[in-house]
Parts: sequence; C-alpha cells; structure tokens
Amino acid sequence: MEIGTIKHRTLQVNGINMHVAEKGDGPVVLLLHGFPELWYSWRHQIVFLAARGYRAVAPDLRGFGDTDAPHDVDSYYMFHLVGDLIALINSLGQDKVFVVGHDWGAVVAWYLCIFRPDRVKALVNLSVAHTPRNPVRRPVDSLMALYGDDYYICRFQEPGEAEADFARLGAAFVIRKFLTYHEPAPILIPKDKGFGGSPNEEIILPSWLSEDDISYFANKFNKSGFTGGLNYYRIMNRNWELTAPWTGVQIKVPVKFVVGDMDLSYNVHRVQEYVHKGGFKRDVPFLQEVVVMEGVGHFINQERPNEISQHILDFINKF
Repeated sequence: MEIGTIKHRTLQVNGINMHVAEKGDGPVVLLLHGFPELWYSWRHQIVFLAARGYRAVAPDLRGFGDTDAPHDVDSYYMFHLVGDLIALINSLGQDKVFVVGHDWGAVVAWYLCIFRPDRVKALVNLSVAHTPRNPVRRPVDSLMALYGDDYYICRFQEPGEAEADFARLGAAFVIRKFLTYHEPAPILIPKDKGFGGSPNEEIILPSWLSEDDISYFANKFNKSGFTGGLNYYRIMNRNWELTAPWTGVQIKVPVKFVVGDMDLSYNVHRVQEYVHKGGFKRDVPFLQEVVVMEGVGHFINQERPNEISQHILDFINKF
C-alpha cells in the first residue's frame, strides 16, 4: 500500500492547528475517524479514492494525533467539532464535500449534516446510525439505565480515571484491546478490574492489523494522551442540553449507511429496530442504502478495507 505517498500538513482552523493527511486530485472526500483512532484508520481508503479521481482528506480530529488537544472538556462541544470541519472545508477552498464518518467521526458527520447540510454533497456513515435526540432523557443517563455504571461510556465520565488505567496498561495495549474487540456485546469496564486487567495479557492481532499499525497508533497516543478523545464522551450530556433546538430535525442530505452485524454499536438496545423498521428513514429521508456486513465488527473500514472503499466509491460516483 502506497502509504508513503500520502501528504501531510497542518492547517489553522477554528483556533486550533489541525493535522490532515491527503492524497489525490478531484472532488474532496472528507474522512472522519473515531476513538481511539487517527487519520491512519483511513489509510486504505485514502489510497483507493485518490487512485480513482478523488481528493481524499483525513484529518486528525480535535483532541487526537497531531491536531491540537485542548485539555478542557468545554473545548469539545459538537459546535467546536463541526466548526473545525467547516473551517477545514473553507481552507480546502470547497463549497461542498463528500463526507465519510466512522464511530465518533460518524456522530460528528451527522451533526455536520444537521447544522450545515449546505456544505455536504452526500454522506457515507459507518457503524453509528443517527440517534434522534430524546427530548426527555440525557444520553449518558439512558446508557447507565440500560447497562449500569460499568458500561464503558459511563466509566469514561470521571476525568482522569480512564487516563490512569490506560497509563498503567500502556497505549499499545489499549489500542490492541480496542481494535481487536469483535463482539456484539457492550464493553464493560468493572471498576475493580479496570480496562483489561494485566498489560501482559496476550492479544492476537487479526490478519487486517499489523504490529506496525499498532505502533503507529500507540506512538501518537503516547504523545497526545487519551484525554482529548475521552472528552467526546464526557461532554455528551452537555451537548444534549445545547442541541435542544434541533430536536426532531431531519437530516436532508443523501446518505448511505454501512455497519457490521457484530458491531457493538449496531447491537445497542433498539438500534436495529430503528435502522430497519422506518425510524431511520423518517429522520433521514434521503437515506438511500443500508448495508449490513455479515461477521464484521466495529472497525469496519480497517477490517474490510476493499469492500468499504468500494461502497464509498459506488455511492459518491452517483453525484
């Protein structure tokens, strides 16, 4: 894979320095990663799309990698994250772009389409379906009621707690543990055991992940720490409070959604019913395709790179 031919630069956007990886010429495809990830999660898609007449642009999102990571949780409102992307689109000299999101990148992409649909040609989102705002209950409260205090998102709420656990285990172990997670069951982190017990536990890598891949992620997280990424979880309830004006809003851009049937986020309470029984289409009226990939887990763009690249290309080629 021609990863060495990917260009890197730092842009000033929305008051922060943002690192972007890019390759190719043509219509821009913005690729938004999740947690605990980086632009590097899109390495296969960048090369594939660039070879087929597109300009693939994958930033490290605020809080990750070589992009600035403000320490304060109040610097991670959805308005900051979408603001970063609008500034990025502007600095690329674009009026509208194609957007592809995964995990937290998918959540940010949904909000980009809610706040600024005028800047998005079409969206391919992976793993995380749109979640309409519940007008009566905050999201972390709902997850706690469903799964209890040990649910990873609930466990991530306390500043410093997950960071201390991750420091004990080491970034490489944490990355291995997350990226190899291939269960439909929720991630539970018991308070007494922490995240995965002992750093000496052997974790076998699947064929789609190499030791070099783990090293790349781990080196960046060793530098940046995990607080930036964890702040996305810590501000969920406050984002919910501030997005009250958008309760019930429809997402009015063309959308394709791709998910693995072993993905923990696809197996969250009532998500499949929402995706397949009309709720999703009601809230995202220009939803054109839903693809469920059998036997595939959460890190779908890395686990099945060729198929995901083709899914993206087939959809954006329509526009």
